[in-house]
Amino acid sequence: MLTVLREPTYRRLFSAQIVALLGTGLLTVALGLLAFDLAGGQAGAVLGTALAIKMLAYVLVAPVMAALVERFAPKGVLICADLVRAGVALSLPFIDQTWQIYAAVFVLQSASATFTPAFQSLIPRVLTRERDYTSAISLSRLAYDLESLISPLLAAMLLTVMAYNNLFLGTVAGFVFSAILVAVTRLPGTSPGVSPGSLLHRTTLGTRIFLREPPLRALAALNLVVACATALVLVNTVVYARDIFALSNADVAIALACYGSGSMVVALSTPWVLERVKEKTVMLAGGLLLPPSLGAAALIVWAEQSWPLLLLTWVVLGMGTSMISTPSARLLRRHSNDVDRSFVYTAQFSLSHACFLISYPLAGWLGAAAGQPAAAGALGLVATLGTVAAIRLWKVRSTNDAVSPQDLKESVPSEQRRTGS
Repeated sequence: MLTVLREPTYRRLFSAQIVALLGTGLLTVALGLLAFDLAGGQAGAVLGTALAIKMLAYVLVAPVMAALVERFAPKGVLICADLVRAGVALSLPFIDQTWQIYAAVFVLQSASATFTPAFQSLIPRVLTRERDYTSAISLSRLAYDLESLISPLLAAMLLTVMAYNNLFLGTVAGFVFSAILVAVTRLPGTSPGVSPGSLLHRTTLGTRIFLREPPLRALAALNLVVACATALVLVNTVVYARDIFALSNADVAIALACYGSGSMVVALSTPWVLERVKEKTVMLAGGLLLPPSLGAAALIVWAEQSWPLLLLTWVVLGMGTSMISTPSARLLRRHSNDVDRSFVYTAQFSLSHACFLISYPLAGWLGAAAGQPAAAGALGLVATLGTVAAIRLWKVRSTNDAVSPQDLKESVPSEQRRTGS
């Protein structure tokens, strides 16, 4: 898997992703401490609102930004997005009102909603061999999982020698270094089939492709399954550890590490597995694994007796989410081309995060109102519906065309349509 790092362009891009992720991790810790300084006991409400704003930016802004920046070279888009994020992070230590946090989060996450799909859609143009691309997406998933473990530890170490406001400087440094790495990397220019269609056409193109292609519709359903499992872990782990099982903060970290370790095991094995098994099989297996695991979590919490069994369940949940998320990039690559790839990746980015607008309230609000077993059970029911929908949708015959003739009429110049390019 690591042999793909011999490609210098990808190696620099992957390094840029790593430092930006570390910067984002430091930002998450510092933002929580800033919210507590400004709101005290209401910090949870502030962070909950900020999280909702983040999701709305991902869902609503990403498709529009993809349409607006399509005509620009990817290098310029990535650098500008990184610099915007760095600028917002630099302003955070001077914030003294909660509304300013919300405004800063919206701008920062809008820049992330521009950067991430552009970055993801660029990798297939850098790594044209499917085997190399599979290694790259596995490394990317591994990077996300490692960041969730390393960033809090790094922040804890830094907080022993500095005030939390200085963590924002680490965030700035991460985004600036990411921009520098992108700047010194030779990247492909604009895609050869830049769409001359209207802004509305370009904004909705990725979603229309998702709606037309059965495997992508199945992926949209599986996104909901992933969101249910992820929401249970991210929202309620602290409640399970501290309230239900009366354990310590260290046990919260251990539980999250178990979830991350399950995901990393799958990410590391994905290149080997996908040489032998189709991604459809792997992804649907993940979909079949998650609902009963959520049901098991509900039973364990209801019984309040087996913390080790809950940790094992968290490992399984991490494995199931990674079985869906890691191979999904190959599906996006197969059902897109140079004309529409950025729009397809943006649609996946937007639609997958829209699912969290359903799963986060279920995990948090239902858990508080009706109890944690009810929340886990409801998430398991929604995940079951998502898996059943994915299985049924994937059985529908695909056209194997990423763009319809109507879309091509607007997306590709007539000369290219005649030549089939």
